[in-house]
Amino acid sequence: MSQKTTTPLILDGNAYAKEVLHHIKSEIELLKIQNKQVPGLAVVLVGDNPSSLAYVKNKEKKCKELEFYSEVHKLQTDTKERDIINLIDLLNKSNKIDGIIVQLPLPKHIRPETIVEAIDPTKDVDGLHPYNLGKMVSGQKSLQPCTPKGVVGILKYYSINLNGLFTVIVGRSTLVGKPLAMLLLGENCTVTTTHSKTKNIKEVTKAADLLVCAVGKEHLIKEDWVKESAIVVDVGINVVEKDGKRKLVGDVDFENVSKVCKAITPVPGGIGPVTVAMLMANTLEAYKKRNEIP
Repeated sequence: MSQKTTTPLILDGNAYAKEVLHHIKSEIELLKIQNKQVPGLAVVLVGDNPSSLAYVKNKEKKCKELEFYSEVHKLQTDTKERDIINLIDLLNKSNKIDGIIVQLPLPKHIRPETIVEAIDPTKDVDGLHPYNLGKMVSGQKSLQPCTPKGVVGILKYYSINLNGLFTVIVGRSTLVGKPLAMLLLGENCTVTTTHSKTKNIKEVTKAADLLVCAVGKEHLIKEDWVKESAIVVDVGINVVEKDGKRKLVGDVDFENVSKVCKAITPVPGGIGPVTVAMLMANTLEAYKKRNEIP
């Protein structure tokens, strides 16, 4: 058992998100003074997944706080793929809309890659269109996926020097794992990506200076998976029942891992609010590019 007793640095996502949103709000106020149109975000929600409904409500709330123009399109679970694409085509052409997101996951009969590819890349504020992912991989400026962008952002916010860090990402999804690996390579990290088929995964994670977990499995990362004084970023959000109440927990066993690590993100209050802030930042970025505003 580790003898480390110092308290880890808590990487507070709410604090970082608040600062990002404050800067965005300041820019919106300036646009209003100049009588310019404000950025517009359209959210497409298919079905009634409770988590998705909560996420969309949160995004609506942030749009209202920032005084963005906002549209939410709620579609039935059995909506046909072609009807969703037709809606996206209308949003692509709308001068009021600068950013479009389709809330994932989608019902099983709808191919997410087909829907994402229907979005105009200049309005792809989730950063998941192959055009934007390709530009990111090649090191060109593009709209970046919100969660990976937020992970890098919060580490920089807390002045963590990423240069040369041996980094292990647990999870290889297109939403988080793969794009995050590219962004961290761009910050001169040495990156290893692990997944369910990785052999001796605990030995790999225990070597990490920076450990990021994004698989959606409650308390997967235990204290003995983590090197003393590692930096731990928990992207996972899992809903569990405890004492008859629902609560959110991460992929990391926060209570015990925090006894050995140097810095850690909590759940809730870590990467979750940062992801929403990055969505708003991407919408403003897309707006400025479309309107040729420096």
